[in-house]
Order: sequence, then C-alpha cells, then structure tokens
Amino acid sequence: MTDENNVENQENPVTEDTGAEAASESTTATATAEAPAKLRQDVEINDSGPCKKHIKVTVNREDIDTRIDEKITEIVRNQESPTVAGFRPGKAPRRIVERRYEKEVKGEVRGEVLMASLEQLAEDYDIAPLAPPNIDPRKIEIPKEGPLVYEFDVEVRPQFDLPNYKGIKLKRQTYSFTDADVDKERRRLLEQHGQIVPKGDDATVEIGDYITVDLISRVDGKVMNEVKEAQLRVDERLALRDGVCEDFGAKLRGAKAGEERQVEIALTDAVSDARLKGRKVDATLKVLDVKMLRLPELTEELLGTFGVQTPEQLDELIRVVLDRRLEYQQQQSYRRQILELIGESSKWELPQDLLQRQARRAFQRRVMEMRSAGMSEEEISGRSRFLQRDVMRSTALALKEHFVLQKIAEVEKIDVNDQDLDDEIYRIADRSDESPRRVRARLEREDMMEALAIELIERRTLDLILQNAEYEDEALTQPDQESSVGSTEVQTVAGETSDPTAPPPEEKSETPAE
Repeated sequence: MTDENNVENQENPVTEDTGAEAASESTTATATAEAPAKLRQDVEINDSGPCKKHIKVTVNREDIDTRIDEKITEIVRNQESPTVAGFRPGKAPRRIVERRYEKEVKGEVRGEVLMASLEQLAEDYDIAPLAPPNIDPRKIEIPKEGPLVYEFDVEVRPQFDLPNYKGIKLKRQTYSFTDADVDKERRRLLEQHGQIVPKGDDATVEIGDYITVDLISRVDGKVMNEVKEAQLRVDERLALRDGVCEDFGAKLRGAKAGEERQVEIALTDAVSDARLKGRKVDATLKVLDVKMLRLPELTEELLGTFGVQTPEQLDELIRVVLDRRLEYQQQQSYRRQILELIGESSKWELPQDLLQRQARRAFQRRVMEMRSAGMSEEEISGRSRFLQRDVMRSTALALKEHFVLQKIAEVEKIDVNDQDLDDEIYRIADRSDESPRRVRARLEREDMMEALAIELIERRTLDLILQNAEYEDEALTQPDQESSVGSTEVQTVAGETSDPTAPPPEEKSETPAE
C-alpha cells in the first residue's frame, strides 16, 4: 500500500466505531433510492412542424449531484466485495472511490436521470407522442459543472377540440338482399370447389369466366411490360400486382377468342419505377381462349364443408354472410360521415414521413376490419391492392379517423383487455371457419395483435357514437361489397415491386466499441 493511500485513509477513516451512524445514513440513502425526489427541471416546448414538437429540458445540477453522491456512498459502504485494489472491502477512502468510479457512476446516474426526466415530462405535459423520442443516451453527457441539458424532436398526435359527438345525424345505408343476390353469393362460395372447362369456340366473355390473354402495357407509347398467356378471372374490378383496373369486367364483357380489348390501369405505389406512381397505363389484352367455371353439385359431402346439411341451410348461411358485408359497408360509411362532421373544425396537416411510418399500421387496421367482417383471404387480398393504390392518401384518411376515435375513447375511458382480445379472436375464427389457435398464430406471425386491439377500441368507440346518433335511412341500389374484385400476380410494369406500406429505412448509427 502506498504512502499516499495511507494518508488518505487516515484523513477519511471508515471504522467500526461509526457503524451506527453509517447504518442510519445507509437507511436514509436506501429510502431515497427507492423513492427519489422529483427532479427540478425547466422544459421548453416549441412547434417544429406539423405534428412535431422540439423539446429542450434543463435538469437542475443539485439533483444530479445528489444522485451521484448517493451512488458513491453506496459503493464506499459496500462490505461484501472489494472496490479499490489495495483496500479491504468498505475501507477505501471516498476520494479514491470517486476517482475510480466516476465514469461508471455518471453513466448510471445519466440513465436514471434521463428516465426520470422523461417520465416527469409525460406526467406534466400533454404531449401524446406517436413514437419514442429520437434520443441517443450515448450522446448525452453529464457536464463537469452546470445543469444537464438535452433536447429532442418528437412526433405527437394533432391537437384539436372535439365538438359534441353525441346526437350526430347520420345516413344509414339499407338494402334488402334478393334471391338473385343469394344465388350470386352461392356461386362465389361454390367456385372454389368448381372445375374450369372450355366454354366453346364462339363463346363470349362474361363476369366469372376465366380467360387466357397476352398483355402489352404502354406509357406514352413506350412498352412497359409484355406478358404471354396470363390466366385471369373476369371480375368487375381487377387488382394487378402493381396496379388496378376499375372497369375490367365492363371492358372484357362480350369479347371472343382472337379479339383485343383496351383497358386503363392505374399504377399503385407498389410499382417498380417510383416515377410512375399514380400514372395511368394503357394495356392491350388479346384474348386467346375463354373458359367457364362448372359449379359442383350440392352433395351431402359438399354441404358438410360449409357446416350445413341442406341447400336451404346453405342459403341461410349465405344471407348471414351478406348481412355481415352490409354491416361492414355501413360501418365504413359511418366512419366517413363521423370524420367529416367532427373533423370539419380541425384541419390537420400530416407530415409525409409520419404517413410513411404509419402506413403499415393503418393498412393492418383495414385488413383487421375486413377479417372481422368475415371476408375471405382472397377477397381481402384483392381489396388490399385497391387500398394500396394511393397509400399516402389512404393512410392520411385512416390516421385522421384513428386520431378522432382515439381521443373520444380516451374521453369515454374505452379500453380492451386480454379477455376482450381472446373473445374477438374466437369471433374471427367463427366467421372464417378456422380454429382460434390458428387465427391467433396468424395474427402473431403477421404482428397484428396490436392492430386487433386498436380496431376493437375504435369499433367500441364507434358503437358509442352510433348509440347516440340520429339516423336517416338511405336505400342502396346495390351494396359496394357486390362489386367483385379479382387479383393476379401479373405486373403492369416489369421489375421488382415494392411494399408501399413499408416504413422508410432508418439511418444506421455507429455503435461505439465497448
């Protein structure tokens, strides 16, 4: 042991004679550590853009020094393990301990102070962040003197006042399904069990037929892609991998083998060339052959696959399915009307980067709504591509709707628990004729459990508004759900497609070597 160490040990003796006093101070320090005093900090909050805040926090230096002192005291009095080489456990002078552990203690205190500071910030200010703040603790250091100052930007929910949302006047869409509607839906259900057969040499194309075509797409006369012998089902609308055709059925109806038809395809945000997003493409389809779907007979075995025993029971099941789809359409109509009425006084501008990051969540909520409505995965796939046609616009609408319903849910204290989620999974399983375990596994695999919770909260919030609304019935000539959507992996533009709901790549930060 050096002379310097001996001198410092004499100046700051830690002996058994001070045990009672040390125990008393240790108890006080432990109590302080368990329930630290509230930090004294000054906070400046300024707008830095739409839905963005710049926050500057100044933490009082005395509060930081108090925590550092507590940490050093704890190390000095540690009787179980050595702290400084050359000294017995608990016998090292305080000044030596401070120098030896300065970096570690400041690092630990920095983390605790930041955590406490952010928690106080959340408690004292109504910021409502949409994502964790972009703070890198490694870049924040406790200065040798003066307060700890840190600042950051954070995305927040838009601030707006809710007008009276009870007693809203809404239009309620009504429709009475006919036998023809039931026949059409029965055909759709039976198609998956049918057989595709030639329709005949002189046959014309009708909705529900299957055609083989050669496709050539052009933009301003330039060929974008050529596809040979593509197999397509003729529905009223067609969702390609990177585009959608709204009037596909109308354009192809009546065509014969050997004839050409022109269609217009609107490119979605999934197109391989970003410069073509939203552009209209002229496509020429040469019909090579026409086939039809031969429906199966309603045998006892086939009826059993639908969980019924007679054709009459199947028709009853079909009417239930149709009612669910009408209910889904009504819910979407209510959402649009409520957003228009409540959102009129709140004009929000949502930043583009926020929309890009939230696109996947907004898309997942829409998919979750369709699954809750009992739609098949094939139908969801087709409709999803129409949602992706203008992903930024659809995300903006979905986010505004979400913010409105979320704020009402907070006011009305509407929430969900694990049992609510379990019940909803069972409901989805019942409607999709799957096991609850399989539904849950799929949701977890697709990372959609959070989307399910949000969708359930929004639905309950919507139910509250609807219970207090005034209605005016509006008869429909035909529900939107009856506009059939076909999907294909054919691309309008050659090249790798992108996921329009994928968040933008994050900047990689270098991690310092330890």
